[in-house]
Amino acid sequence: MSDSIDIHDDVKLLHRMGYAQELKRRMSAFSNFAISFSIICILAGGITSFQLGFCGAGGAGVGIGWPVGVFFAFLVSLTMAQVASAYPTAGGLYHWSSILGGKGWGWVTAWLNLSGLIFVTAAVDVGAYTIFINAVLPYFGVDPAGLTAHHQLLGVSLIIFSHALFNHYGIHVTTLLTDFSGYLIFAVSIVLTLTMLFLASHLDFGRLVTFANYSGDAGGGVWPQNNSIMMLFLLGLLLPVYTITGYDASAHTSEETVGAAKNVPKGILRSVYLSGIFGFVMVASFVLAIPNMDEAAKQGGNVFYWLMNTLVPEPLKMILWAGIALANYLCGLACLTSSSRMTFAFARDGGLPWSKGLRHISPVHRTPTYAIWITGTLAVLSTAYAEAYATLTAACVIFLYFSYVMPAAAGIFAYGRTWTRMGPFDIGKTAYRIIGVICVLGVLLMFYLGIQPPNEKALNITGIVIVLLIVTWFTVVKKRFKGPPSEEEAQARLEKLQELEQRVGEAGMKL
Repeated sequence: MSDSIDIHDDVKLLHRMGYAQELKRRMSAFSNFAISFSIICILAGGITSFQLGFCGAGGAGVGIGWPVGVFFAFLVSLTMAQVASAYPTAGGLYHWSSILGGKGWGWVTAWLNLSGLIFVTAAVDVGAYTIFINAVLPYFGVDPAGLTAHHQLLGVSLIIFSHALFNHYGIHVTTLLTDFSGYLIFAVSIVLTLTMLFLASHLDFGRLVTFANYSGDAGGGVWPQNNSIMMLFLLGLLLPVYTITGYDASAHTSEETVGAAKNVPKGILRSVYLSGIFGFVMVASFVLAIPNMDEAAKQGGNVFYWLMNTLVPEPLKMILWAGIALANYLCGLACLTSSSRMTFAFARDGGLPWSKGLRHISPVHRTPTYAIWITGTLAVLSTAYAEAYATLTAACVIFLYFSYVMPAAAGIFAYGRTWTRMGPFDIGKTAYRIIGVICVLGVLLMFYLGIQPPNEKALNITGIVIVLLIVTWFTVVKKRFKGPPSEEEAQARLEKLQELEQRVGEAGMKL
């Protein structure tokens, strides 16, 4: 009874924003949290990016850097939760920016967010493939050294194809898997942490606040030689910031969540602070378990693999790697869910080429099938040019964070003026504006750190993309792109929305 009342209220709110209830609304509060928690996946970024913190400023780069970076991510999530509660729609970031800052601001936000989502999807699946071939396949007699870039492209294609199939056949299947992923991440991270702490020769907690300069060869070349320990510490903040990302998935699945105005902001915030807490304990255990700090730092990007091989006995190591690989696979599944919903939402308002096709909803499965397969294909293609892949991924993480704060930046000026209707979650005008300013300044700092060597080419890519977006907007898009409907337009099309929902329902029953 409660769910039916919530869904009725959800549909009314969606109608007020000018959209029909085409997607299947069946995600619970836990499922909405789990999809963001699955994308954040501390078993992905916390492991594959561990060297960014450790191989720079040493133990303090992790022990102090992780809480600082997570606190910043939580501030960003507060601004996101505030707007998500007021406007719970698929493709939330684009929708929010358009309402608060104008359709041009929203259009640029959409492209930055969509580019970031596609490349993050690709990056996660490449990471899942890499972990699988390096840590799992050797148990089956396969030598990873014999595999080429062609094998990677084939492997990533198969992973994304399976993700697209799960998404195609309904949010129920995907939800079951991402719910399981949430429990899996908790379980594996706890077992991994206890393993590290139990096998450590001694527990020197002072390591977590001790700075060491591991730039250059001392840190396996992760960061170029740098005599500034403060700069190395700041660069290490990319470990938590790159890990604690993807929580916009809760917003992107708003139209599939029951009680979205309440449960979406909860899902965003819970996914960030629980990932931050569990992630901190986990990465701290890595530092505490390291037998020799200097020798570990020299391993560079392979430091976690080295730690596992040095410390963890068989068959426990095999079990842990299997759990980590599966968690990374399910993280990729959640990424494709999020990016395909963003594609659908942007296409629904005519913001993409071939928008009519990309906004198509399967009457049987109530999923955006064309958006799912096109997004998956783009993710595969983005991995094809291996030489540029790392730089493009770094640039697109920057795009993602730009898109995170663009609604907040617009909201600073809109709150209490053009934006007067708040949702159930409201931190208040003063707090929102202060936090919004901090988030904008923080993302500018993250941008500066993200374009430092060895990712300096990301500056060129970011600049080129932003210039292209601005030029395209003013020369091609501005006159034809209408953006999200206004409340007046939404009221005028209410009967059409109800007719559309009825047609989708009837078509599904016939099939």
